[in-house]
Amino acid sequence: MRRADRLFEIVQLMRGGRKVTARGLAERLEVSDRTVYRDIADLMATGVPIEGEAGFGYVLQEGYDLPPLMFTRAEIAALVAGARLVRAWGGLEMARGAEEAMAKIDAVIDDDLRARGRRLQVHAFGIDMAPEIRAALDVIEAAVESSETLSFDYRDGAGAETRRVVRPLGMWFWGRVWTFVAWCELREDFRMFRVDRMGALARGARYKPVKGQTLRDFYQRDDPRGEACPELAATLRQL
Repeated sequence: MRRADRLFEIVQLMRGGRKVTARGLAERLEVSDRTVYRDIADLMATGVPIEGEAGFGYVLQEGYDLPPLMFTRAEIAALVAGARLVRAWGGLEMARGAEEAMAKIDAVIDDDLRARGRRLQVHAFGIDMAPEIRAALDVIEAAVESSETLSFDYRDGAGAETRRVVRPLGMWFWGRVWTFVAWCELREDFRMFRVDRMGALARGARYKPVKGQTLRDFYQRDDPRGEACPELAATLRQL
């Protein structure tokens, strides 16, 4: 968790006059007591009205609130719709993250925008999302983020089964099916895998990017400048 997110979360946990302890905050945020003490001191130094001290607990003075976030109606609609889509079709951690993100936004927007978001009639239902697929999505996302290899059993469209060890690079959602692209050690080339055809998934050792085996190389192989697709060109510029 980024420090800015942690400071925001501390304030949220103290809202409503709730007394909290450094130990309780540390367990909730998965950091050390020392880190919480430092964060509390920093919040107090910036003017957040926190009362209390180490060993006794802390309380946020009543009436304190974060400044409201300014969103347009279209932006709120996009955020709510996106969160509902992730909740329906994402991994378990992704879904929880979407819920928490919306709760944070809900806490700091004005009443009118909050009401608009709750009235939004845009819904998503992940009817075919099995729990094991949701769990696999979280594992893949974490491996992409931390540059860790993945090993898994894979069944292709013809039913042939192989054991793969790959370097995961990115994930794609196609409406009902999730895939991810990786450098496959078995094929010594890029491969796209369907998550619903995987089994016995496990994270492995960390790897370092290798020239010719990166996500940029994958994108550029068939379309060097991304001219066939503006979205691809924009993605290449960000890599």
